[in-house]
Amino acid sequence: MMRSWQISTVTDAARARIAAARLAAACGAPPLERTRLAAALSAQLRQCLTKGGTWRLALEEEASGNGECLLHVVVTPSPETCAAGAAPWRTTVRCPESARDADSGAVADDDPEALAEALLGADEDTALVLDKLSEQEELVAFHREELHQTNQGVVALHAELDAAGRAQREAFAAERKARHEAESARRRLTFLADASAVVTASLNHHEIVRRLAEVLVPEYAAGVDVWLFDNSEHTDAGAARHRPAPHPAAAVVAARTGRPQYAADHPGGLPGVDDQPPSALTPERPLLCIPLMARRASLGVLTLSPPGERWDPDDAVMLIELARRAGTAIDNARRFEHNRDIAETLQRALLTDLPDTPGLKLAARYLPATYGLNIGGDWYDAFRQPDGSVIAVIGDVTGHGLHAAVMMSQLRTALRAYAVDGGSPGRLLTRLHNFLHHLQPDLYATAVIARFRPGDPTLTWAAAGHPPPVLRTADGRVRILDAKPGAMLGIPLKQEIADHTVRLSPGATLALYTDGLVERRARGIDPGIERLAQALGGFGSAELEADLAGAADGILHPLLSDSERDDDVCLLLCHLSGE
Repeated sequence: MMRSWQISTVTDAARARIAAARLAAACGAPPLERTRLAAALSAQLRQCLTKGGTWRLALEEEASGNGECLLHVVVTPSPETCAAGAAPWRTTVRCPESARDADSGAVADDDPEALAEALLGADEDTALVLDKLSEQEELVAFHREELHQTNQGVVALHAELDAAGRAQREAFAAERKARHEAESARRRLTFLADASAVVTASLNHHEIVRRLAEVLVPEYAAGVDVWLFDNSEHTDAGAARHRPAPHPAAAVVAARTGRPQYAADHPGGLPGVDDQPPSALTPERPLLCIPLMARRASLGVLTLSPPGERWDPDDAVMLIELARRAGTAIDNARRFEHNRDIAETLQRALLTDLPDTPGLKLAARYLPATYGLNIGGDWYDAFRQPDGSVIAVIGDVTGHGLHAAVMMSQLRTALRAYAVDGGSPGRLLTRLHNFLHHLQPDLYATAVIARFRPGDPTLTWAAAGHPPPVLRTADGRVRILDAKPGAMLGIPLKQEIADHTVRLSPGATLALYTDGLVERRARGIDPGIERLAQALGGFGSAELEADLAGAADGILHPLLSDSERDDDVCLLLCHLSGE
């Protein structure tokens, strides 16, 4: 059903609006929808009256398939208004309840009761809308309060998260700091262990000083100066006399007091270190002077300049500990060198001059070990017996140092005493074996004895646990005299050492030697003996006859050039000349 109204005045617009509201109510439109329709229609009709002309309001009901009713509202202008460019206005109201009175929308022009009723109905709708608005305002206030509380909660949560973040960052920073400190401590301990191993590996105090400077520069020091005193029982004046160059005053204080000193224009703050004014020698750079101590005596002073502006306190503690270990190493090296010098001096004093014998030329070489305290065990000797024969002997006492040198001298003296009674080389070795077994049960020795008789082409020799002699015959061939030797001298075993013989002719050369010449740890002794045989075979008879001492040097050089010589070396060449 469709209804329409002509609108040209305000009264027409009011009646049409009232009719539309009543019809929407009759069709079952909710109050809120009716109020919206009335407000929108009033606004549109006001615009129409402002534009002028005649307008037509049409209301049409339409039933939908789901039991609802649709109310279509259309405001169209008259033809002359449309020509002026006005456009129709349309809206639709959904009415969920079916229409109750289809004629309720009509409003008579002279029916004041109907107008009053329409106004009251509009007020009721407005009241319902106001109630809805009150409910919405309460709901909005409730939500606003909830939002405020939520915002406060969010702010509190952000504060908690910020505090937790700060705590986490502080924990991470503390962890990084602890990890850095642990890594620094591990690095210092590793350096201290490695540097200590390097410093203490040598028994030469000059080498220790050189290595100490190498391990400290440039990581822990920009410069290193080591001031060593001539002896540990020095006085300040004596130390000053012996130093080759002036040293900082802080180094002198460190030497006098035995305490580390720090010389700079600012306090060092280093644990266990006394502060001193800057050095007059180098006032622009700090100096750390650490005494090198051993058995409560000062051996010298280690003076360091920092790699940067100053040292970390933990680095200073590590440097002081390294200096303490270096002092102990230097003291041990000096004691070792002292004992070694005594042993070498005794050893050389006990090695006799070789006899000048017609028809027999002798040349001997003795080289002390250059590595380790391996001095005192190797020896050689040559002397005449009462019958005119010449005894040549070379031997090696187990052990090293002063004790081995003393025992070597006793064996040498005993051998010369036994040789007065005559006796073959085997008999002499047997008597030396019994002598050593009873004199020093825990000490052993090896030896080779060769006897040359004037005019006799037969060489008699005997060996006791010693490397075999090497013989170069007159025709240039080289033999290793490896007949079965006796056991070592002094072992707890009764033995009779046998003699061996070999015929010689003028021009033959016999080489007696100790194991230091031929033995190498990585290759054993047999390859060394072969190298000795090749070296001896490389000389001609005329060359050996002319310069036997030069031949001895020529043999030693190739055999020792690849060796650190960690043992004594003895070589005795016996050349049967044609005189």
